[in-house]
This record gives sequence, structure tokens and C-alpha cells, in this order.
Amino acid sequence: MKRRPLLALAASLALPAAHPRAAAPEAGPAARAGAHAGNGQKVLRYAFPIAETNFDPAQITDLYSRTVVAAILEAPLEYAFLARPVTMRPGTCESMPEVSADFRTFTFRIKPGIHFADDEAFKGRRRELVAADYVYSLKRHFDPRWKSGNLYLLENDKILGLTELRREAIEKKQPFNYDREVEGLRALDRHTFQVKLADPKPRFLQHFTDASFTGAVAREVVEFYGDKIGEHPVGTGAYRLAAWKRSSRIVLAKNPNYREVRYDEAPPGGDARLVKQAAQLKGQRMPFIDRIEIAVIEETQPRWISFLAEEADVIENVPAEFAASAFPNNRLAPHLAKRGMQMVRYARADVSVSYFGMEHPVVGGYEPHKVALRRAISLAVDVEREIRLVRNGQAVPAQGPIAPGVWGHDPAFKSSMSEYNLPRAKALLDLHGYVDRNGDGWREQPDGQPLVLEYATTPDQLARRSVEQWQRNMTALGVKIEFKTAKWPENLKSSRAGKLMMWGVGWSAGNPDGDTFLALGYGPNKGQANHARFNLPAFNALYEKQRGLPDGPERAAAMRDAARLMVAYMPYKIHVHRVWTDLAQPWMVGYSRNVFVREFFRYVDVDLAELQRRGGGAPH
Repeated sequence: MKRRPLLALAASLALPAAHPRAAAPEAGPAARAGAHAGNGQKVLRYAFPIAETNFDPAQITDLYSRTVVAAILEAPLEYAFLARPVTMRPGTCESMPEVSADFRTFTFRIKPGIHFADDEAFKGRRRELVAADYVYSLKRHFDPRWKSGNLYLLENDKILGLTELRREAIEKKQPFNYDREVEGLRALDRHTFQVKLADPKPRFLQHFTDASFTGAVAREVVEFYGDKIGEHPVGTGAYRLAAWKRSSRIVLAKNPNYREVRYDEAPPGGDARLVKQAAQLKGQRMPFIDRIEIAVIEETQPRWISFLAEEADVIENVPAEFAASAFPNNRLAPHLAKRGMQMVRYARADVSVSYFGMEHPVVGGYEPHKVALRRAISLAVDVEREIRLVRNGQAVPAQGPIAPGVWGHDPAFKSSMSEYNLPRAKALLDLHGYVDRNGDGWREQPDGQPLVLEYATTPDQLARRSVEQWQRNMTALGVKIEFKTAKWPENLKSSRAGKLMMWGVGWSAGNPDGDTFLALGYGPNKGQANHARFNLPAFNALYEKQRGLPDGPERAAAMRDAARLMVAYMPYKIHVHRVWTDLAQPWMVGYSRNVFVREFFRYVDVDLAELQRRGGGAPH
């Protein structure tokens, strides 16, 4: 079968009018997916289910933008792709950083001879990565101009002098002063930088494994592109941005300036396929793939059919409605196994939540009747039915906010979070005055005002099935609910501004620690990680306590107590922890997933001979 362009296939499936961009014509031969003209170039093609926002690490928070940025920029540290348990190792660092005994001073030494991809901002010069680039890149998160959604992470760590520098810029209404040296963040020499914190932070190094957050950008690139920096990411990573049609198509090309890195991944035992393929790749120079071509296809059916038609090499997280036919009983279906497809199943370190706007007059507040309303709504949500019908079995019920696979998750922790008890939910509302006073079948608020929930959603198949379940659950409870549909980036913007009453989202860990999930409830994180805008002093105190403790029983106890408060006050209805199943075509080599490594592209290869043998056609 000759492989047609992924976007052309999407067009042939007559996507609904709500998604016209997925069928947009491509611009010129350089943009044609899979056009290699027999030159043996290797291309990896797959699709995002949600559109990106931009590619500036100081502005992005969404998974899909961060996935792209992680392939372009580099952080000082990284996680070994196949190592289990998860192992941190040097990225652009020469060795692991020096950490003081009190966990307050961290010294990084960058390898000399690493260079940025060529860009006109460098005016023809070959630009080396230096320590000052990391200092500048970290400072950008504190610059009010960029409105960093990740600022809370660094502010919580209390880097000496940076919050004050930010505050001065805001109060004086002046540009942020990048040239002023602060005690907490300094370049000691050309290739060494140091970070100093006000309080002990035993896990501070984990921030420096995420290139989409702490990856290095060059100051002259940011100043050259200004407000359009999100369209022009330039880094030292394995790939560079070659083409981009917003919300439609992203093309990454191998960075010619990428330094020599050899494949040396050690897979865990028990996976004969992966052990064999890793041995095949060992010692070869990375990356193996020349181009990454990513389409944005929000509808699940076109995304699934494109993979079956061999128009995509990988499908991440097979849509739930196709799970039963693709992997019945979580085993690869015989007809797919016969085609040589590879199945990779893994638990996500994440939570799927519906949040309540804690500052909203209807569902927010800390008074007993407001807490009772949120708890009743939670009790009326049939999570088991959601897993069965909405997610087709590809999730497990959540007991609390901390996902499996991270430090702080307690498998013995049980709560009412996943309990479905409609009689109890009704009794709780009756007790607190949420009753039907006018006989129209719908409950009113205790003061007699209408009780109407507004739930933000998106125009995709999973969201539509979720809406059906919410409607069913709330109708049974006697609570009216309305749904407001918008694109995901639009909902994100509204959510950060505190304009949504309720919204359902996923939250994934960027590193193997439960702090990122408790951050959802930390008061100072309002408008950032804390979309619910929950602000409870007792919770805040526990959150701050656990952050300063080394891993051990005392920290685990503080995290458990914080999780209990989130369950008790219910700023989030935490539904499930997702299980993802990816499928890869038989010509993919080394395909696996580490949920803490976004840019898997760097570690996989395409076997062109196998592709041809199976009828994929000479051009890939």
C-alpha cells in the first residue's frame, strides 16, 4: 500500500465542519507528509488529539506543546528512557549537579561544545550553549511579560532574589531587569551556574529534567523574535521546528548541529521485543529519525483509521471506543498481531478531574452547605460506569489526588472519592436545603435561587460521551446542568482567569513525585496549577511542610493528610487514573514509553527495509 499523506486521509473521511483545519491543503513539496523521493529519509508520523498553543517554554503548560518543545530544547538533566525504576542522569550537564547537604545550593556544570541550531537571530555565528543561557531561561519565568504558567513551581522553591526582582518590575511598571544579578541564580563561569534557595528543597533537581520547562533558550533569539518567540523555538536539542500550521500540522527536522550522542538504553527484563530492539540500536548515533510529522486530528475515528491504513506509524492512547476491538481483554487483537503491530500498555502518572471553581458563588466556598453540594455531586458520579462506557475500561478509579507511579502514592489509601451512592448524595442535599421548592423536578439553592451547574467541555468524542454521563448523573440527582463547548486552548485561557464554574481536565506528572498533584490545591498556585482556586490554610501548611522534607515516613504522612483534606473539601472530583495503550507499526524499532520523557522520538527508529517488505512503499 502506498502511504497517502495523513492529512489527506483525514480530508477523505469528511471531518465535521467543526474541524476544517484537519483537512487543510498542504503548502508545497517540502510540507508533504511522507515525501522522500527515494532518498531513504526516515519519517515518523502520528497525530495529536488536541491542538498545541505555542512553543515558548515560558508560556506553555499543555502536554502537546510541551512534547514538541522537549524535542527542540534541552534541560541540564534527563530521565533514562528505558530504565525502571525511573533514573535521573545528566543531559547537557557534564555530571550530576553538586547538591549541598542542606538542599539549598545546586551547582550545574554544562558540557562545553554544545551548540544551538542555526538561526538568523545569531547573524551567521555558531552559537555555543553556556551557563548564562540557563540563567536567562529561568529568569524568563519571573518576567511578568510572559505570564508563565509554571512560575508557581519556581516561586514555591524560593530562589533567592528572583521574586523580589519580579515584584519590582510589576510595582515600578518597568521591564524585567535580566542584567541584575541575584544571589539565588548566577553564572559562576562560562559553563557553570548555581541556584540558591531560601529553604531546603530535596527534590529541586527534578525541575531540571523537563526541557519544556527549564530548557535553554538564547537571549538573542527571544529579543530577535519578541512577542512571536512562541512561533520560533530555537534550541540545542535533536530536532528543530521545520514547519508549523497552527492547530493543524507540525514538522520537526533533525538538527544538523546536534552533538554526538549514542544510544545506550537498558530495557528492563521481561520484554523480549524491546530487549532485542535495544540491542539492535545500541551504540548508534541519535536521533535515528530525520523528520517528525505531527497532524492535529481531534476526532477519534479519523485518527484511528489513519493508523489502520498505515498513514501513521504510531497511535498514542488508542481511543477508548476502539479498545475492545484493538485489544480485547487488554491483549492485542489477533488481526493486528498478524499484521505485526506492536502494543505498549502503561499506566499514566496522572489524574482526570472535574474541578469546582472555589470562588464561584454557586459551587465555591468553604461553608458546610457548599462543601455538602460538592460532595453530593461527587457521590452522584458513577465512576465505574464512566470507566466502562466512556473510557472502555482504560482507567482505574481514583481514591485521592496522588497518582500511581510517583512518590507519595499510597495504594492502601481509601476514600469516598470513587464512591457512587445516589441515596446518600440526595440525603446530603436535602439536609443542607438544596431541595425542589417549586415542583419543577430540579433542586434550588438553600436561598431559593436556581441551582444550575455550568460545565465547560470540548468538541471531541470523549468529551461528548462524558457529557452524556454527567447529564445522566445530575438528572438522577435532580440537579440541572448545562454544558458550554469551546476549544481546549480557549477553555484553558478562561480557566486561568477564574471564569469557569466547572471543567474536566487531565493532570500529568512531569517527574516521579506526588508534589505535582498536591500542587493542584495549593492556594498560592491559583490561576496556575490550581485551577479550582482552592485556598485552605490547613492544606497550604501541609503542602509546604512536605515540600521541605526528604522522602520518608514523615513526608508520606504529611502528603496523606493533605490528600484527605482535598477529599473532604472536594475542590476537585478526581475521577480516574488513566491507562494508555499505544500501538506502533511493525517497522518501528525501539518503541516504548516513559511517562516522564515527553520526546520519545529521539529513541526510536524506522526500519525502511521492513516497511518496504510489508508493502509500505519505497517513500515513507
